[in-house]
Amino acid sequence: MSVSLRTKSREFAMQMLFQWEMSPQDPRMLEIKFWKGTTASEDTEKFANQLFEGAVRTVKDLDVVIEKHCENWRFDRIAAIDRAILRLAMHELAVGKTPARAVINEAIELAKKFSGEDSGGFVNGILDAVSKAYPKYSRPALHKPKST
Repeated sequence: MSVSLRTKSREFAMQMLFQWEMSPQDPRMLEIKFWKGTTASEDTEKFANQLFEGAVRTVKDLDVVIEKHCENWRFDRIAAIDRAILRLAMHELAVGKTPARAVINEAIELAKKFSGEDSGGFVNGILDAVSKAYPKYSRPALHKPKST
């Protein structure tokens, strides 16, 4: 799958995560509705669904880690779109199939495109802190900090 298709998949997954937060529902039903109004290649749709479903499945664990790294900022004050971007990136970091730097850069670009003026820096700060706090090969266990 090309880089641009993976980028588009992340964008679609982020949009589904945002919709899911705004209107909680069965993730599979949301996917069906989402894809009725969106055109994408089969590979793009498949990757987007994997990202979305994984983030939804682990959202509570992801939120704990995000909240832990939001210095001087309450989790409930984070813009919903930024939460969706962070959850998506955190899930992809946990899976560990894509280099952390690529995941973080993609999340920053999503924040710049879809959120407020300062969101790129905010997202970068949280994801950078998380990527430093957790060793590369234990990212699936996001709730366990690396031992020093």
